[in-house]
Amino acid sequence: MLITNAKVCDINGERDVDVRIEEGVIVEIGRGLQESGEIVDVKGAYLLPSLIDTNVRLLDASLNAKNIQSVAEEARAGGVGHIVLNADTTPAIDNEVVLEFAQHSLKTPSGVKIDLMLNTLKEDMTLSNIAILLKKGVVAPYMSTIAKNNIAIKIAEYVQMYGVTLFCKAEDNSLINSGVMLDGDVSSKLGLAGIPELSEVLHVSRMIEIARYFNIKILFKSIASPRSIALISKAKEEGVLVSCEVSLHHLIHCDSACEGFNTVAKLDPPLASGEDMLLLQEALKNGAIDILTMLHQPNSPVNKEVAFYDASYGCSSIKEALPLYYSKLVESGLITMQTLLELTVKNPAKSIGMEAGEIKVGAKANLLLFDASAKSVVNDSSSLYNTQELSGLVTML
Repeated sequence: MLITNAKVCDINGERDVDVRIEEGVIVEIGRGLQESGEIVDVKGAYLLPSLIDTNVRLLDASLNAKNIQSVAEEARAGGVGHIVLNADTTPAIDNEVVLEFAQHSLKTPSGVKIDLMLNTLKEDMTLSNIAILLKKGVVAPYMSTIAKNNIAIKIAEYVQMYGVTLFCKAEDNSLINSGVMLDGDVSSKLGLAGIPELSEVLHVSRMIEIARYFNIKILFKSIASPRSIALISKAKEEGVLVSCEVSLHHLIHCDSACEGFNTVAKLDPPLASGEDMLLLQEALKNGAIDILTMLHQPNSPVNKEVAFYDASYGCSSIKEALPLYYSKLVESGLITMQTLLELTVKNPAKSIGMEAGEIKVGAKANLLLFDASAKSVVNDSSSLYNTQELSGLVTML
């Protein structure tokens, strides 16, 4: 296949070149390549690496083959060619039996690569068999900081031993259990119990010191507080191997989205205040955020169309991933397309021990076409972006 008249963009920038692909591998890149075989004239559309999202949940967090296939199809529609399923499923991926069941369920063809993380904590807060699960193919261990210090230290020792990145959700069990959204003016107005920002910040600080002591890599998942990002940035400067992930939702929406008891805006972590949302955008522009996620947490209507307090956390989002990123971040001028690909391809790949994001000869053609001039309207009542017009149409190769 020869792709002509493409605007090729990767982590190295943009260039107008043709790309030849044979048997799923890029074999030639240049201008005016000799035409032979199948020729696809993309008429100035972007040719991009397919996106990677390392924080994807299944419908109602239910681990089964149907839900895995469904999320793969939605990811493909949004330009996400590689996902890592979160480990806090039902049943949780914390033992060999569940892992083997999950791995068997991944075999349905979808065109999307699916990897698994392991839940380092069992329901009774004891350790899962981290060593065996890592050897059997999970790409990263996941830990919530509800773990006590002695357990967190044992997890850190395993991470150090196997040289993987610890995916860490910073939260305080005693604080998250008493609230349903950010503690602030909006929660007070709605009469809803709030979760203090300190729930995250305290445990980011704690885990930074564990990363420093054991010299391990920690990726803080779905960070919502600018103060957390400031702590992580300072630790990076000091040589600590920490990084942070932020969702598009927390960059674009704030806690006011919960007004009217809008359960679609009930997210985990909760949306920040309007002031902090702007600070998160500044952190994005300044390069303090390492990875972006769509934080796909879909729920059935029966779990969302209820009272705010009883509603499940999360919203649907991955089906429009690239058009959303492009419309909200690139077209708006917050970041460039090149930076977007660093945050959604190169850095997520690095966190699971892979290399991706560069379109070059010899690389696998994990690519997509993106027509930025096309328009579409989101038609999904479970999305924070329902009825909004977006720029861009995805075609996976």
